[in-house]
Amino acid sequence: MVMGSGVLFAPAIAQQIRGTAGSPSAVINIKGDQLPSPEQPFGGVINRNVSDSKPYWQPRIQPPKDAPNVLLIITDDVGFGAPSTFGGVIPTPTLDRVANNGLRYTNFHSTALCSPTRAALITGRNHHSAGFGVISEMATGYPGYDSIITKDKATVGKILKDNGYVTSWFGKDHNTPAFQASQNGPFDQWPIGMGFDYFYGFVGGDTSQWQPNLFLNTTPIQPYVGKKDWNLTTAMADDAIEYVNRVNSLDPNQPFFIKYAPGGTHAPHHPTKEWVEKIHNMHLFDQGWNALREEIFANQKKLGVIPADAKLTPWPDDLLKKWEDLTPDEQKMFIRQVEVYAAYLAYTDHEIGRVIQAVDDIGKLDNTVVIYISGDNGSSAEGTMMGTPNEVAMFNGVEVPVEVQLKNFYDVWGTDQTYGHMAVPWTWAFDTPFSWTKQVASHLGGVRQGMAISYPKVIKDKGGIRNQFHHVIDIVPTILEVTGIPQPKIVDGIEQKPIEGVSLAYTFDAKNASSPSTHKTQYFEMFGDHALYDEGWIASTKVVRPPWVTGGLGNLDPASSPWELYDLTKDWTQSNNIADQNPQKLKELQDLFWTEANKYQVLPLDGSVTPRLITPRPSLTAGRNVFTYRGELTGIPNGDAPNLLNTSYNFKAEVEVSQDGGNGMIATQGGRFGGYGFYLLKGKPVFVWNLVDLERIRWEGLQTISSGKHTVEFDFKYDGLGMGTLAFNDLSGIGRSGTGVLKVDGNVVATQKMAKTLPLILQWDENFDVGADTGTPVDDADYQVPFQFNGNLDKLTLTIDRPQLSPQDIEKLKQAQRNNKVSE
Repeated sequence: MVMGSGVLFAPAIAQQIRGTAGSPSAVINIKGDQLPSPEQPFGGVINRNVSDSKPYWQPRIQPPKDAPNVLLIITDDVGFGAPSTFGGVIPTPTLDRVANNGLRYTNFHSTALCSPTRAALITGRNHHSAGFGVISEMATGYPGYDSIITKDKATVGKILKDNGYVTSWFGKDHNTPAFQASQNGPFDQWPIGMGFDYFYGFVGGDTSQWQPNLFLNTTPIQPYVGKKDWNLTTAMADDAIEYVNRVNSLDPNQPFFIKYAPGGTHAPHHPTKEWVEKIHNMHLFDQGWNALREEIFANQKKLGVIPADAKLTPWPDDLLKKWEDLTPDEQKMFIRQVEVYAAYLAYTDHEIGRVIQAVDDIGKLDNTVVIYISGDNGSSAEGTMMGTPNEVAMFNGVEVPVEVQLKNFYDVWGTDQTYGHMAVPWTWAFDTPFSWTKQVASHLGGVRQGMAISYPKVIKDKGGIRNQFHHVIDIVPTILEVTGIPQPKIVDGIEQKPIEGVSLAYTFDAKNASSPSTHKTQYFEMFGDHALYDEGWIASTKVVRPPWVTGGLGNLDPASSPWELYDLTKDWTQSNNIADQNPQKLKELQDLFWTEANKYQVLPLDGSVTPRLITPRPSLTAGRNVFTYRGELTGIPNGDAPNLLNTSYNFKAEVEVSQDGGNGMIATQGGRFGGYGFYLLKGKPVFVWNLVDLERIRWEGLQTISSGKHTVEFDFKYDGLGMGTLAFNDLSGIGRSGTGVLKVDGNVVATQKMAKTLPLILQWDENFDVGADTGTPVDDADYQVPFQFNGNLDKLTLTIDRPQLSPQDIEKLKQAQRNNKVSE
């Protein structure tokens, strides 16, 4: 694939200086094939004395004359049928505004998962080409799956920055490897290292909007402390508006590029109370998910975002309950879940609208390309069939019964007391008219995104609809074409790989409204599920693992998955499998998939889930079993923290307790929704394991520790075989029981056995903290953050003793593996 031809936009001009060369006000348009651009030859005169010499200033780099500003917006986990702009019932007036002032795109595609889509979005390359075949938290040691964007694939931020744009990134990152997210860096895979001058956001896949794991560039910040109603969705818009006004005031002639990526609507669903009340009073969902689906489908036909003859894909009766089959309690709880989700989407869209209005207020909207992508994948099915008040529970295989949700979480759903996600059938409805959801790359429910683009100076077909097939890799070449900036051949001395997308700027012209797409062929792959699109046809593998099944081994043989075939020119919604009638066409597309897979680093296919989640990865802790800390150290991300799951370990803290009594955190990882804490509380030692906010296992000494120096110790012996069993496709070694012993100065003060442990993951938007707790408490009843240790933490030693498989263990696991293969 290559970039567009540039019919609508003037190509980048040759390097030339505007103004008086050598003067402080001189500016230059660079050729752009090499970045950074080499300096101009010195054009002044140098003699022995300054009186006989003439100064010469290097010209300041500027983009081509009248190059537009670019506001690139991408929301999270939004299905095609969720926003009002594409037939949904959830009001999204900002997306409507962009579409009505520009164009709606009805045939635009993601990769089916968040950070893979985002890597493709900023590089213009396929997600495997950019190293993001999967999220970084599941990275493996293959080029297409290591979560490293290599230097031969410069981001659009880097290209625009070196061509004179001021660049910024707000909100979700998730393209920084989880194992490079600590204070030690390296920072070249952070936004500021990938060409963005300014970053205000969070590094991981999601975060609480009430107490986020937030960064300003690379510095952790906690602006929410002491502010009860503070919410990141609004705070981020406030910061972006301040940024727009600042850069415009400092230099109104310098164009800006803003990537704006709010957390909405990825779990946790955290809108403000006012937005929940607004949506509740609209009664959008009282008739249930089946009726909602029919309503969205009818709206889509009225809007013209699907063809008049399109068919609604059938409801999967074998997978999902119908609304009328639910109990009254289930209906009540599920309506609450979806109203909070809808409030979050409406709230997110509203705050995006404030940012767009800020651009309008400074008089620059006419010459700003606004690209608003509704979702980085289809609607998310990671909430289980019942929804969950805590997504961390879901990823550890724990379902929360509806009766427990009603009793304990109904009134607080959406507040900081929940990390909530709605039930799967709502998800399926929000992907109307298509089938399947996020994580599914083979079917359109997982990859079809609504998108709107406005550029008032150029796009005159306001409110127009474009049906050409395009993909997220096409955004970078589009931006480069409209700005008149070429893809560089060399960046920082490194030869660049070609951009793999094509520009969609040709669609801006009304005369091209019905032109054939310039994007002819596109592969799809996620978790082994795969497909190949080619000029209106799509060959798709049958979904083997429903995306709400996140535990287990996954599909161990994705290369042998059965195939389906669809003619999308006659079957817009991918509802009629015609593989049996067209075996030759299916074979042709299957062969083409393997060609594309070889070309773009897709191999080897990997359908595993749990093994990839907990497989060892590069980290500051890799290969180490003993860790020593002195004093306070906070903000160590999970990817660079010692891992205490499925293993034995020992904490030994040498402390000096203050005269007024011991209080404060010694060590913690995770928080309110899953993790552990080791601390002193009113002079008594405490160790707490928070099992996904449903149960807390507690060790506590009965006696207050006197002032002065003491050694406080927690020792845990794990009963399972650990993660070594995964090498044999066996999960029996994880999440097992263990016994904890709490000691003070060598004396046992509490002993307790845990019947089960967390098998897979702690709360991912929290950190490993020593000497303080800076996120949320592991037990709200004990303390509030920040919970700093009020004495001296002289030394903390953590020793990990990972289970080792004996020869007998290995033989048993091998025999079980052989038996499983026979039974298959």
